[in-house]
Amino acid sequence: MKVNLTPNKEVFNYCEPYIIAELGANHNGDMELAKKLIKQAYDAGAHCVKFQSWTADSVFSKKVYKENFFLSDDYRNRTDTNLRDIVERFAITEQQLLQMKAYADELGIDCASTPFSMKEVDFLVDELKAPFIKVASMDLNNYPFLKYIARKQKPIVISTGLSDLHEIDKAIQVIEREGNTQIVILHCVSIYPPKDEQVNLNNILSLQRLFPYPIGFSDHTIGTAIPLASIALGVCLIEKHFTLDKEMEGWDHKVSADQEDMKGICKNARRISTAMGSFRIQSVEPDERKKAFRRSIVAAQDIQEGEIIQENMLDFKRPGEGLAPGDIEFLIGKPAKRTIEKDAILYIQDV
Repeated sequence: MKVNLTPNKEVFNYCEPYIIAELGANHNGDMELAKKLIKQAYDAGAHCVKFQSWTADSVFSKKVYKENFFLSDDYRNRTDTNLRDIVERFAITEQQLLQMKAYADELGIDCASTPFSMKEVDFLVDELKAPFIKVASMDLNNYPFLKYIARKQKPIVISTGLSDLHEIDKAIQVIEREGNTQIVILHCVSIYPPKDEQVNLNNILSLQRLFPYPIGFSDHTIGTAIPLASIALGVCLIEKHFTLDKEMEGWDHKVSADQEDMKGICKNARRISTAMGSFRIQSVEPDERKKAFRRSIVAAQDIQEGEIIQENMLDFKRPGEGLAPGDIEFLIGKPAKRTIEKDAILYIQDV
């Protein structure tokens, strides 16, 4: 199945992957930094930059703020800040997001965002004109939210971290019941970063077998090896956190790709996708190369005209211009029509 993710990009399994540079909150609330991220993602070859649309009130309850859940190591031991302060500082406003979308449009890179409330969904669809809606792993079992998004009839990219198969299946059914089948499913592990044995890339193949929709990969591993490996499994989309500096203070910088990493992902994604080629097994080498590399039957000794050819009189050497090694049974027991010198290639007219 194919999904028109954007007006200019149709995605399907084993297509050249659509690459999303996940900016998330890596702009740290600084819009000049956000612009630099967009520009570097564009220069690296990414197809899309993606933000996260949330406010201090659209994600966390009072309990979370009271107990300072989700603080990263950068902030856990500090006494001069708390989670609400960080969330408010790192949130991107509607006006700021519109400015970032305009800048992305100017460069020629797609811009999308992940909403965390129905109000944010409305804004992304009605005001930002986002090409698709990204659903975070945390909302895969948020069925009222999925219904609301599905009714917008926009393409939906949904991450499957935190979820078992029956939960993924139910989420897809919820979306389908609203008449929306523009779905891209992302294999995802919501650990930052996961251990290699937790990544389970073979889940991509399982999702391909179980669902008719294109399957992608939302990656939280360190480096580029794992997302590149996913391309060989036919992913249609790769989402990777993106930063200017992995040592920068903030939530996700350490598990993010920098510009060199992103360049490598984008360049090699195209190369690997092209190299995957066809499932049909057939030779692609030209006939001239086949002749040069393969062997012909040659005389292992001088063979006189009229002499009966025996197996020990024959050998096999390059080039493959004459009778092929598989034709040896045709020659054995036949009289030579001419005198054949040692090492000469044999042809059908020689017997």
